[in-house]
Amino acid sequence: MDVDGIVERVRRAEGVWISAFGADELRARVREVDPGLPLAGVPFAVKDNIDVAGLSTTAACPDFAYVPERHAPVVQRLVDAGAIVVGKTNLDQFATGLTGARSPYGKPESVFGGGLISGGSSSGSAVAVADGTVAFALGTDTAGSGRVPAALNGIVGIKPTRGLLSTLGVVPACRSLDCVSVFARDLPMADRVMRVARGRVREDPWSREGHRPLIAEPAVGVPESLDFFGDSGQEKAFARFGGAATVDIGPLLEAGDLLYRGPWVAERLADLGDFLAAHPESVLPVTRAVLETGNGFSAADAFRAQHRLQELKAAADRMWEQIDVLVLPTIGTTYTHDEIAEDPIGRNLNLGRYTQFTNLLDMAAVTVPNGFTADGRPASITLFGPAFSDDMLALAARSLPVEDAMTLAVVGLHLRGEPRNGELLDRGAAFLRTARTAPCYRLHLLPSGAPGLVRDESSRKEIDIELWQLPATQVGGFLAGIAAPLSLGRIALDDGTEVTGFLCEAYAVAGAPDITASGGWRNYRS
Repeated sequence: MDVDGIVERVRRAEGVWISAFGADELRARVREVDPGLPLAGVPFAVKDNIDVAGLSTTAACPDFAYVPERHAPVVQRLVDAGAIVVGKTNLDQFATGLTGARSPYGKPESVFGGGLISGGSSSGSAVAVADGTVAFALGTDTAGSGRVPAALNGIVGIKPTRGLLSTLGVVPACRSLDCVSVFARDLPMADRVMRVARGRVREDPWSREGHRPLIAEPAVGVPESLDFFGDSGQEKAFARFGGAATVDIGPLLEAGDLLYRGPWVAERLADLGDFLAAHPESVLPVTRAVLETGNGFSAADAFRAQHRLQELKAAADRMWEQIDVLVLPTIGTTYTHDEIAEDPIGRNLNLGRYTQFTNLLDMAAVTVPNGFTADGRPASITLFGPAFSDDMLALAARSLPVEDAMTLAVVGLHLRGEPRNGELLDRGAAFLRTARTAPCYRLHLLPSGAPGLVRDESSRKEIDIELWQLPATQVGGFLAGIAAPLSLGRIALDDGTEVTGFLCEAYAVAGAPDITASGGWRNYRS
């Protein structure tokens, strides 16, 4: 475990971490670990609505904060297995939201840049895994918070059967539906974590155990129709996957609508109502607006919704008579932070369209990357099964015919023959072709001796670049090696398309020589 590297990445990760242990304490814990344990020395992060002894639990609300005396049981099991807690990660306040934009501790971007949201509510946990700081992280998932951020950061997200991972020591969002979730860069690591973390906790009234037999060749179903909210890129990405059967998911979507448009919003007030009443100004306006809708439902409304949900559960059970696994896009579209700001509640609902029903209908889910859209945005799919089908879903996810690579534009030192090209080759990247940017960028020579590409609409010069294909499972580790002022963002090409590629922060080119006229790094060097 590279303690110094982890501490430095935590320090520079904007909006990802709320608190963390220092280097000396981490080193001490590493020294104490028995190397024979199943997760010996593996660093992990914990969403800051889950208790970690010695660090405040804030739920992204400073006035709510308290310091727990002991770890949540799910954290304790991982620590007992040798894993090292690095710190606590940012979230949508009180785990209310799917955007990652509802926190006073900052709004982390997706690791793919371009202003793309990280997704929520487990925003920091997902980014901390995707950027390579930790090997895995704990989140929570009531309406999709363990799957939407996984989709937007190109990683694996496990939403276990309710109660399979204890929620004792977790700040409740909607107590009857809450789940602790797991993020990892790949399925083998997620499986290792699940094997350690799962199991009944006697003191937890919501904890439970159960198993279903593995199915060697499960019958897979896909929906008859889907709404991608006008996003043709995500629609085409999902079309790469085909199922043997089509099913009607109308009852599932109706159940999902009950979560935020029905009386389950009032359940959030059962635990947070007193704090909200006593400290209304401590809660973000958008979070307060969502929570306060719970005041509009009566006990009769709650019973009517429960009766309807029971009917919808029966319809879902009939679906499992036809198929063993349902596959859906994790999200129908992606959003930038600016787009979320235009419609924070409506677009939040869009993000949860294919996730919100899961816990209400007592399903398990596994989210895995499904490559990228033509313009370089991450695509993802989720596998669903009935309660306690977790192992079967994990097995099925390993055999899916998903796309698993992203196209990456490189500008300078990662070009073929340049000093850092080996970083791509070592991660299994393949050269695709040369290309040119649209005529809206400038190239500068940075003090480090590397080139920096900055968007500048006044430029009329195209810049030579290369396009590489990088395996999706290697993206996080590759990103971890990118130091400021460079980052990944959206680069427009001369053919009108966009790809993900290296961009430079504008502040870093102040006074740096402008080498745009050369048309590219190789031309400048020659």
